[in-house]
Amino acid sequence: MTVVERFLKLVSYPTTSDEASETCPSTARQLALAQELVRQMQDMGIADAHVDKDLPVYGLIAHMDTSPDAPGENIRARITEPYDGGDIVLNEEKHIMLSPKEYPQLKNSVGKRLIVTDGTTLLGADDKAGVAEILSAAQLLLTSEKPHGTVKLAFTPDEEIGRGADRFDVKGFGADYAYTVDGGALGE
Repeated sequence: MTVVERFLKLVSYPTTSDEASETCPSTARQLALAQELVRQMQDMGIADAHVDKDLPVYGLIAHMDTSPDAPGENIRARITEPYDGGDIVLNEEKHIMLSPKEYPQLKNSVGKRLIVTDGTTLLGADDKAGVAEILSAAQLLLTSEKPHGTVKLAFTPDEEIGRGADRFDVKGFGADYAYTVDGGALGE
């Protein structure tokens, strides 16, 4: 499965956080995605391996929820042709455009294919793109013959409502160093 295929599967899961909820995750839908992530990792052969103590344990972390500020269901994702620098028609019927006049950072993507929605929902790239990247990196590590230490993976709920890290078990995660894969400029 390519990172794009993985990402498109992940965005099909509605994972909108609920600020009014007292539970963690705040929605059962985030748990459904968590179960899918576990299935994908198990299919790759990920197990809790023991490594030499001389090798540091690295962690990769991403959140799996999406913002409650816009609809997160029935996402109609598509891949554009290489971007030419002009307006992108997201939804012809509703006259929804993505314009570099409004989003000047689009100019940094000229010549690249972009993944967009029809403009009526969130895409969910924040942070299902990070989740897809982490799982694809794990797959590369598992299929590589190059030596490496243990890499821990964590996918947290409720980052969008400011509670994602509240119950994260740092000690139980067991990483010496961890990186959050979430948003930013292309190549960052």
